[in-house]
Amino acid sequence: MNRIKIPSVLKKMNCIFEGAGFQAYLVGGAVRDMMMQKPAADWDVATDAAPRQVMALFRRVIPTGIAHGTVTVHFMGKEVEVTTFRTERGYSDGRRPDSVAYAATIGEDLSRRDFTMNAVAAALSDGAVVDPFGGRVDIQRKVIRTVGSPLERFSEDGLRPVRAIRFAAQLGFEIERETAAAIADEAVLKVTAGISAERFRDELMKMLAAEKPSAALRLMERTGILRLFLPELADCRGCVQSDGRGFHDFDVLDHLFYACDGAPKEKPSVRLAALLHDIGKPAARAVKQAPDGGELYTFYNHERISAQMAERLLSRLRFPNSTTASVCHLVENHMFHYEHGWSDAAVRRFLARVGADCVGDLFDLRLADMYGMHGTPVRLHDSAACALLLELKDRIEGVLRQNAALDVKSLAVNGTDLMQAGIPAGRQLGGILRELLEAVLEDPAQNEREALLEMAKRIYARG
Repeated sequence: MNRIKIPSVLKKMNCIFEGAGFQAYLVGGAVRDMMMQKPAADWDVATDAAPRQVMALFRRVIPTGIAHGTVTVHFMGKEVEVTTFRTERGYSDGRRPDSVAYAATIGEDLSRRDFTMNAVAAALSDGAVVDPFGGRVDIQRKVIRTVGSPLERFSEDGLRPVRAIRFAAQLGFEIERETAAAIADEAVLKVTAGISAERFRDELMKMLAAEKPSAALRLMERTGILRLFLPELADCRGCVQSDGRGFHDFDVLDHLFYACDGAPKEKPSVRLAALLHDIGKPAARAVKQAPDGGELYTFYNHERISAQMAERLLSRLRFPNSTTASVCHLVENHMFHYEHGWSDAAVRRFLARVGADCVGDLFDLRLADMYGMHGTPVRLHDSAACALLLELKDRIEGVLRQNAALDVKSLAVNGTDLMQAGIPAGRQLGGILRELLEAVLEDPAQNEREALLEMAKRIYARG
């Protein structure tokens, strides 16, 4: 492919560049995606115009990274990141260049880029491709290769090895042998270990959004990056759980990898929960003798241990508090065990514990957990376990249609009502509200103001 079709908006932008005597090229992931016959999510343009000159050419320009030659141009309803041709020197902190110098040609600019597949440009004027490092061939062959020496490229920026793994999972590419070996190099791992938690977190979430996250997770394990950032996961390797009862085919780590694959890709919190839901198993694992003389493995309380470990891990990676809370809640509650004999009150108590807004995610996590047991997709009507899950889903929908109170806020009385009835504020008042909720969960008809006030007075008098 010697030319690509340039979008009309970029052609109009190029008229402005050319009219002022400048060159402009589409670069990076957009060119790669177009060559793969995929729509480009973002447009990045490289030009020989300096940032101040770009700002003079267009009406709405934001100096988003002007120190490194980058501005964001708002043009015809689009945001286009425009960067002046540049070269970079020295990466003493393993993150960013020590110095940036403007370059004269697009070839010089492409030479600083990480991978050959990202070092291809196309002229905005006519779509002519500039490919000094064989990126087109690597894209066709689905190969990830660094521009120049992989050891040098990875030693410059510790994020690049993680990006290579993320691209492999996202694009379905293979990492070229020398490039893959460099990722696992001891000196490179030291540089990679120095990247910020936030940078790794963002790459991890892109990996989890891939069709099969396990491809990236296995690459991270193989190269040593998993142990750098997710040691709790790495410790799950070799934790055997298959004991003849047929529950699991894999050790804990492979189970978690498969479970992550089996979670909905459009639900990042569920994928995170699937990846972490059993990380407490190595700490909880115990062995007892089976009646036939063999060994049985137990993991009592592993869900609580896993939730505690997940909280520490997610906090360390600077996940938002809301994400951490959501994921840990799913992990802690993933071992629910529904049976036909549950009463309606039991269903209401289950909903009160897990939260009605969380049930869908919890069911998705349960299905992902089941996928991870044998590495095969779960079909909802093919097993007794799935039949129970569907039955519980139907019963929950019935309870929700009744608008029954499922939390303290839904009670017909509140703390102010109890204080006006003579019950002082404090810990005891909170306990009384929880007892009232328990009574209402057992019998929704009791959620009447006067009945609850009388019940509260009795509980308070009882002490």
